[in-house]
Amino acid sequence: TLPVRLAQHQRHATQVAEWLLDQPQVSRVFYPALASDPGHALWKRDFSGANGLVSFAFEEGVAARAGEQFIDALRFFGIGASWGGYESLALVAAPERVREHSFWAGTQPVVRLHIGLEDPQDLIGDLAQAFARVAQSAELAMA
Repeated sequence: TLPVRLAQHQRHATQVAEWLLDQPQVSRVFYPALASDPGHALWKRDFSGANGLVSFAFEEGVAARAGEQFIDALRFFGIGASWGGYESLALVAAPERVREHSFWAGTQPVVRLHIGLEDPQDLIGDLAQAFARVAQSAELAMA
């Protein structure tokens, strides 16, 4: 079932990555299968598909704890890492590790997602409510 599952992971991850591009809280989406990704040409040359790994960096000025708050707010994602399991997972990525592999110089929190086989609209809804919770927490901290 691996080819069928990986194709589904790619379809779902691409939908989530494209949605993340439009979120005001996101400064960068790390997913080479996106045409806007700086590594897209290399990915297209060397790969025939993608998997479910998508990461994103929060916008500048977001508190360092925003990544943990975001993950704590997720309901459909487990906490952990995967390279092909069926379930969606999330964790905070160390910005220094992301910089090593992506030519990115940011310092804001980065969340690493593994998009599983769940309905991508359910996952997007979960991500949206987590962004709202982080924004609400930031507003309360400023009050």
